[in-house]
Amino acid sequence: MARQHSAARQGENMAGITLFKRTKELETQTDEFCDKVSEGALAFMLGINCYLDGEFALFDERREQVLALESRGDQLRREIQRRLYVETLLPESRGDVLQLLENTDGILNACESAMWQVAIEKPVIATEYVSDCKCLLEAVVKSVDALVTALRAFFNGSQTVSDQLHKVIFYESEADTVSRRLMTAMFASDMELAHKNQLRHFVLHIDRIADTAEDVADHLTIFVLKRAI
Repeated sequence: MARQHSAARQGENMAGITLFKRTKELETQTDEFCDKVSEGALAFMLGINCYLDGEFALFDERREQVLALESRGDQLRREIQRRLYVETLLPESRGDVLQLLENTDGILNACESAMWQVAIEKPVIATEYVSDCKCLLEAVVKSVDALVTALRAFFNGSQTVSDQLHKVIFYESEADTVSRRLMTAMFASDMELAHKNQLRHFVLHIDRIADTAEDVADHLTIFVLKRAI
């Protein structure tokens, strides 16, 4: 994957918004879409932190915020896809960009899904796991932030796309490291097996957000490489 990102850096000046007949409305919509993805990840982190700190009412407020951001993100994605498909996108690149938008929207879906899982199951998380849970959340949000920055660079025709893509991979790897450490400690404890499995799903739901960011980064890397050929 490192070779892919290196090659993408060489050809990324051929990608970006030069694919499109840029309009101010499209620029506004793509910027807002990126905003919603970034805000959704931050609201998710703040909400789960509230849950870990026992501030359940604040958690519920953040969950509603994530739900609203996910809904707005869906709306923007549909509007951008329609505009790109009907008005502005070159036909040979249409499928790649539409899939890129769909996969990026999956980050908001993953945030919403994880918060609903917590709201429904209400897992009891022992104090000794809270610090690593917060480290996991931080790595996840950093991976999403790096991806959003890469997307902004791509849509703006910048030559800094790959500089951000490698950060997505780095923070996703950090998230994997922390999640494995958490699950190892949880399963080594004397908790009931059902409780261990519940906490495993809690950790995996959070880690999945970074996995989704990495998947989008991989897709963007391939798209940039294809434009370089």
